Amino acid sequence: MAILAVGSVAFDTVRTPFGRADDILGGAATYFSLAAAQFTDVSIVAVVGQDFGERERKVFADRRIDLTGLQQSKGKTFRWGGEYSYELNDRTTLFTELNVFESFQPKVPEAHRRPDILFLGNIHPRLQLEVLRQVEKPRLIAADTMNYWIEGTPKELRAVLEGVDVLLVNDAEARELSGEFNLVRAAEKIKAMGPKMLVVKRGEYGVLLFNEHHRFAAPAYPLETVFDPTGAGDTFAGGFLGYLAQQSSVDNDALRQAIIFGSTLGSFCVEDFGTRRLETLTREEIVDRYRAFKQLTHFEDL
Repeated sequence: MAILAVGSVAFDTVRTPFGRADDILGGAATYFSLAAAQFTDVSIVAVVGQDFGERERKVFADRRIDLTGLQQSKGKTFRWGGEYSYELNDRTTLFTELNVFESFQPKVPEAHRRPDILFLGNIHPRLQLEVLRQVEKPRLIAADTMNYWIEGTPKELRAVLEGVDVLLVNDAEARELSGEFNLVRAAEKIKAMGPKMLVVKRGEYGVLLFNEHHRFAAPAYPLETVFDPTGAGDTFAGGFLGYLAQQSSVDNDALRQAIIFGSTLGSFCVEDFGTRRLETLTREEIVDRYRAFKQLTHFEDL
């Protein structure tokens, strides 16, 4: 199995200045897997309730996504509601109903315990550690986290960071985790905690990559239509790691290409509510926008 993704599958209600969508498919593992499956095989470990039906399963089943690790429990699926203003980088949470996700205990199927790449989605660090104990050493381990865990479970989060290769966070999370406002200094402090590589997601301002001796910055793709930024970061992670799963070596050239593929997938995600745009996305569209990204950032040497 190329990628094992552990995280949430949810139903979202989203309001933006451009519309509203109720009870649409969401969750970190959902967005991640739909993006990564454009490049490679993905297995999900998550939990859903009895309200998760065949229509939702079909979104995954029509793609290179294995749902063997998707647990179905009595009760309702995790639900989240959020509202965005015209400043789409900021959102207000309207409600959070953990439901079956509150008692989620990730169980990695035996057949999926030897992934090439492991993605630990934004869940409690204690659960991330439990997944690390269940898998054999993957070629690459990537993790996401958020300010809630940075503030509330620092000791457990530090234990996770000691065991991962890549940390993907936004700029506010990088600053809070490191205690540094400057992102270059923040990256050095975070790498000293364990990760060999830091990817900083900056929304409409693009992405920064830091590894041992290498830095790379990419802009966001300029779009005419933006409806819903929900899940864009997880979609980026799916494109980024999905592309790397195809590569024999994670060198600087591969990392730069992976950043652009991740940004490309993320740019499609925001063009409609929830996963709708990802569900209709074609490989040809991805390649065309990747090439447009290259032209966007190309300039002649002196």
